[in-house]
Amino acid sequence: MNLHFSKYQGTGNDFIIIDNRDGSIKLTTAQVKHLCDRRFGIGADGLMLLNSKPGYDFAMEYYNADGRESTMCGNGGRCLVKFAWHVGIHKSKYFFVAVDGDHEATIQENGWVYLKMKDVDGIEESFDSFVLNTGSPHYVKPVQEIRKFEVVKEGKAIRYNNRFATEGINVNFVEVQDENKIFVRTYERGVEDETLSCGTGVTASALVFADNENGFNHVDVQTPGGALAVEFNKDGEEKFSDIWLCGPAEFVFHGDVKL
Repeated sequence: MNLHFSKYQGTGNDFIIIDNRDGSIKLTTAQVKHLCDRRFGIGADGLMLLNSKPGYDFAMEYYNADGRESTMCGNGGRCLVKFAWHVGIHKSKYFFVAVDGDHEATIQENGWVYLKMKDVDGIEESFDSFVLNTGSPHYVKPVQEIRKFEVVKEGKAIRYNNRFATEGINVNFVEVQDENKIFVRTYERGVEDETLSCGTGVTASALVFADNENGFNHVDVQTPGGALAVEFNKDGEEKFSDIWLCGPAEFVFHGDVKL
């Protein structure tokens, strides 16, 4: 089978994207894992299919680098919107469906993609850490000297502890840098390593560290792969709505591969 693919990245979180609007492409777990392999394949944090879906501009089908279909990927969603534009789906506002439900998105004049995320209605707090779901499950822990922090070692220990080992969880380490500005580093399940950025993780971290206890919040987020922003309304204790993940999504290259 010959596949035409495109490669996109959002703040260093990179993805293989394939146009599957005709529904002809069915990939096995082993094939996805091979394509995402950075030594023997194309190399990526994940793979997405752009599918057709009645009533929507498109549907998002997402796989982690381990080859398994996964939960929502925020940076992936933003990259898929930019890909949709490049293959001719031109909209002022996109309406698509992913595994966690409906999403809206817009492409700004500066090229940034604003992606509306699912509402969040609960944060579990335990000691100095937090657990919440922003389309994917996330563990958020504040740290100091984040650039020196051992993200892989500490993240793996949390991801594989007795509570999370079976389903897995993404682990975010966060340093507050200024009012409404945080630095986030993430250990991602399915990749089983630190990624340069994680959209749902950035979103989760911003919600946890909201400065405005009620009403509108804007949080600037630095990741190893670049800058993002999260905008949202806090509707009271542990309730958040109108959540937008905002940042760049860039075409890298395209090519053909034989499976």
